[in-house]
Amino acid sequence: MLAAAFAASGDAMAQPAGQRVKPTIVLVHGAFAESSSWNAVIADLNKDGYTAIAAANPLRSVAGDAAAVLAVIRSISGPVVLVGHSYGGPVITQAANGKKNVRALVYVAGFAPETGESSLTLSAKFPGSTLGAALLPVAQADGGQDLYIQSEKFHEQFAADVPSAEASLMAATQRPVAKAALAEPSGTASWKTIPSYAIYGSADRNIPPAVMKFMAERAHAVKTVVVEGASHAVMVSHPDEVAALIEDAASAR
Repeated sequence: MLAAAFAASGDAMAQPAGQRVKPTIVLVHGAFAESSSWNAVIADLNKDGYTAIAAANPLRSVAGDAAAVLAVIRSISGPVVLVGHSYGGPVITQAANGKKNVRALVYVAGFAPETGESSLTLSAKFPGSTLGAALLPVAQADGGQDLYIQSEKFHEQFAADVPSAEASLMAATQRPVAKAALAEPSGTASWKTIPSYAIYGSADRNIPPAVMKFMAERAHAVKTVVVEGASHAVMVSHPDEVAALIEDAASAR
C-alpha cells in the first residue's frame, strides 16, 4: 500500500502547474475493528481517483498509536486527509499536530477530544452507551487489560445494521484495545487549527449520538452528517455516505 501511495504522490507532483493534487486518504480504524473495515469506503475512493491507505492502529496507547500513524503520514509526499473511526479519532487528532500537509480531519463515529480528555470521559459525557456491559476483559502479562466485545453481543452492540454473517466475521477478527489507551488523556486538539468533518449514526450504541453531536459542534465541523438508524460500524453499513464526506473534505479549498 505504501508503494502505491508513493507512486500516486509522485504522479500527482508531476501534474501540470495549477492542477490541484488530490490528497492521499489515510484511514485509521478504532477499537474492536481492523483495517479491512474500510474496504468498501476504499473501493469508493479508488473509483473516484483517490489513493487510500488503511493504516494499522496498534490500539496500545494514544501517543504510541499516533506515532505509528505519523510514520505513515511522513511517508507521503503531498496533501493528506486523516480519517479516524471511534478511538481512531483521538489518534488522528494527535498525529495531525504540526503536520502542514494534513488538510482535514474526518471523524467517523469518532472521538474528537479536547486537550486532556479521554475516550472514557467523553463516552460518559451523555447517557446512552451500552458498551460497558458488552465488554470482555482479558488480563495481559504486564498487568494491564485488553478489551474485546463479547462475540455473542458484537452484532447488536457494534454493528446492528450489518448483515449477521458479516457481523460474525467482524466479531471473530476484532482487534482488542488496551484499557489504558481508552483512559489516556489526549494531547493538543488539532481540530482547532485543521478543518474537521463528522459523520455518525443515530443508533450508535458505543458512543452516544449526543456525544458526537456535542464534539462536532464544539469543533465547528465544516459539515456533519447523521445517518439515520446507522450503528457504530457506519463505515461498513454506509460506506457511500462515509466516502462522500471524505471526498468533500478532500476537495475543499
